[in-house]
Amino acid sequence: MGAVIYDALLLLAVLFLATALALPFNGGEAFAASQVLYPIYLLAVSFAFYGWFWTHGGQTLGLKAWKIKVVSANAQPVGWPQAILRFFSALLSWACLGLGFLWCLFDKDRQGWHDRLSKTRVVYCEEKR
Repeated sequence: MGAVIYDALLLLAVLFLATALALPFNGGEAFAASQVLYPIYLLAVSFAFYGWFWTHGGQTLGLKAWKIKVVSANAQPVGWPQAILRFFSALLSWACLGLGFLWCLFDKDRQGWHDRLSKTRVVYCEEKR
């Protein structure tokens, strides 16, 4: 959960930047609830953030700080199709009040719902010497 908190703070900064870049296209005004493209844009930015890190080394900044990474179930790097499935499965895990993440506390393989659904796992990184 520490890595999740680290990454949430970093993602928040990225979303602030993404919003600042989008504001000129809205006349510098705040986005209204009726503007459905804005949340879709933020969702796409969020996916790009996580997807890029998962497919390029398997580590976000938070995962790197905790010396863990995301890999496929067969210990191979995560591809974009798996990243898409993992991202939307993680949203489902959060939508169920975080139960999908807490599931790893009871799972024999320590996997959350999003890991099971996307055939990924979180593993400890070995120290490089």
